[in-house]
Amino acid sequence: MSMTAGQRKTFGVTWITYAGFYLCRKNLSIVLPLLAVVAGLHSYQLANIVFGYSFLYAVGQFGFGFLSDRIGPKRVVGAGLLTIVVCNVMMGLHASVIWLLLFACLNGVGQSTGWSGLVKTMANWFSYENRGVVMAWWGTNYVLGGFLATTFATWSVSPHSPLPQLGGARGFLFPALLLALIVPVFFLNVSDAPADGGKSSGEREILRRATLSQTSWTDLGMLLCKPSLWTIGISYFFLEVCRYALMFWLPYYMVRQLHYGVQTAGYLSSLYELVGIAGALAAGYISDKFNQSRRAPVSAVMLGGLGFVMLCQPMFVHAGLAGIGVAISLAGFLSYGPDTLLSGAAAQDVGETRAAATATGLIDGIGHLGAIVSPYLVVFVSERYGWDRLFFIFAGTAFLAGLVLLPLWNLRAATQTTNRFTEPTLQEIF
Repeated sequence: MSMTAGQRKTFGVTWITYAGFYLCRKNLSIVLPLLAVVAGLHSYQLANIVFGYSFLYAVGQFGFGFLSDRIGPKRVVGAGLLTIVVCNVMMGLHASVIWLLLFACLNGVGQSTGWSGLVKTMANWFSYENRGVVMAWWGTNYVLGGFLATTFATWSVSPHSPLPQLGGARGFLFPALLLALIVPVFFLNVSDAPADGGKSSGEREILRRATLSQTSWTDLGMLLCKPSLWTIGISYFFLEVCRYALMFWLPYYMVRQLHYGVQTAGYLSSLYELVGIAGALAAGYISDKFNQSRRAPVSAVMLGGLGFVMLCQPMFVHAGLAGIGVAISLAGFLSYGPDTLLSGAAAQDVGETRAAATATGLIDGIGHLGAIVSPYLVVFVSERYGWDRLFFIFAGTAFLAGLVLLPLWNLRAATQTTNRFTEPTLQEIF
């Protein structure tokens, strides 16, 4: 694919920026076992902290996507980045439940600005052609970013990292410092839209109208009337119940249930994101190159595979470290593929350039209601019925996520760029 210099810079800087968001998101999963041991917090207190973060993250998605379409994503994302840095510094200063809950909630607010705003920026800079491939590569930001964030946070709390006297607080402070270095890079190098994206004159005029016009309440109402938006959002809800549980609680599970050390659990859990990169790329290429830009078939098949892996989890445990590593790797591959498609390319298909952030925010917000459910589901089921039963429930959510997408099997992006609020661009099957 050929890209202009502006597109390459925008792709690279926004990729780094959203990967940076995960520095101050995945670190919580590494610090959770330490908070249980050092600060004496019990499992439901930890679940409250994760719930607070997830709840404000989901609520923020509904509002900040629309705000990014209204006032421009750069201002919204920039404010979020500054909020995240401050909140993680504050969480590193004190370890009481109320203090951590307060700043975890505010961190969730800041985190909710990132995805919808940056997807809007990408929609402004790149047209519909090869959207699945472009967003698959770009979506590796949170997959690889999650892997790097997990390993960095694990190193931060290890005995060999600098300032050992700070203890577990390093898991918050070091990622915040690294993200603070990314913030000026974002502000200095990212523009909301290109002055001239190197497109044909007709495409430039469409892009200009889409970029300069503000999304109205009428546009929001039209989006809310799209059955495809709700179907994708519901599927994403069930997927996020499973993905967020694995993302936040895998180290805790391996420390408490399998009796691994914190370092072993941290590095082993990072395979979830590392192998997830391949899943994200495979999903994007298969969608664009072999499925005529249809997102539902690829997502549904991979979600079915994820459900099967969750069902087989007890057998993987019996194989020791190698078996757990294989299970985590397969789960990452089969969950991040549909995740990147549903929250990226499919959301852009529904909203197109004019309302890309709004559609992304709505789908991501609906999906992350599942993330709100996951911490209490994990704690309640694991303590009452055991971890194996919990993984069976994850299998059920994965299968449901795939089944919900079946009515959208033939949904695809339009073959030409238009203003979808005056002329349809999606081949809706409802």
